[in-house]
Amino acid sequence: MMLSAIGVVACGATAGLAPATAPQITTAIPTATPPAEPTEVNARAPLSPQAPSYQPPGQPVSRDYVVGPLDVLTITSYDQPSLTGKFAVEADLTFAYPLIGRLRAGGLTLRDIETELEHQLAAGGFFKSPEIMVAVEQYRSQKIFVVGEVRNPGAYSLSGDMRLVEALALAGSTLPTSAGEVVIVPAGSESMIVKPAAAIGSGPQDPHPAGVVRVKLRELQNGAPSTNVALTGGDTVFVLRAENIYVFGHVRNPGAYPMPPDVTTVLQGLALAGGVTDRGATSRVEIVRIVNGKQKKLKVKLDEALLPGDTIVVPARFF
Repeated sequence: MMLSAIGVVACGATAGLAPATAPQITTAIPTATPPAEPTEVNARAPLSPQAPSYQPPGQPVSRDYVVGPLDVLTITSYDQPSLTGKFAVEADLTFAYPLIGRLRAGGLTLRDIETELEHQLAAGGFFKSPEIMVAVEQYRSQKIFVVGEVRNPGAYSLSGDMRLVEALALAGSTLPTSAGEVVIVPAGSESMIVKPAAAIGSGPQDPHPAGVVRVKLRELQNGAPSTNVALTGGDTVFVLRAENIYVFGHVRNPGAYPMPPDVTTVLQGLALAGGVTDRGATSRVEIVRIVNGKQKKLKVKLDEALLPGDTIVVPARFF
């Protein structure tokens, strides 16, 4: 059997693989690469998939966006990489671009700027058919507003991909007095009274106009992607203040306390006040609650639900 196999190999070598032809087969492989023109197309191809990276996540970049002062533009040249870069629109609504000089951008759409750049590059004889893409890196001509229970409320410049987490970080994060809930009101919305969802009651949780978004901070902190809402120019971010509960009687620290979102029972409300003293009667705790505009006293157990605005009263023990 071994002799037969050797014979087959030897026969194959004699029939088709002459020593002189082997180098030809080897050298034919590298010389089969495409000519220079297809290579240039391949080199430019990766630029196209990068275009969406200039878009704010979750919302399309409108090609009809009107550029304003202080906006930062990202201009991509597919013909000359050295012409690609970031350019800030100055207060006079112009910016400086290589080979061209100053170009007016304020009041123009992204499409208009692309067309004007391509026209001037072609008219100057720099390129025959230039290809330019213009996107917005930072929307500095547009503002968002962060108000309520944050450390530094105020107006902040909108960046191209700004989301709720970044806006809260710019405002210095939330305060301990926050209700654990954020309401985002878009520009142009009518005036409204914004309340925490817990204070709305058992009815509809969001009676506000379309476009208003409610976000629970606990879900945002846990990394739920849907809660990290994309922001647009003119949005107002309200960090709601927690409503107070009141704890009186035989507790260690009687007083008013903001009701955090994780405080839901009478026992947890007592814990905010340091707990019951050794003279307090936990079996006879009462809640004073406003129901339909009238004050009502309720005898409750420690595991019963607590509502914003409730007053907990801990009476003294009999002995």
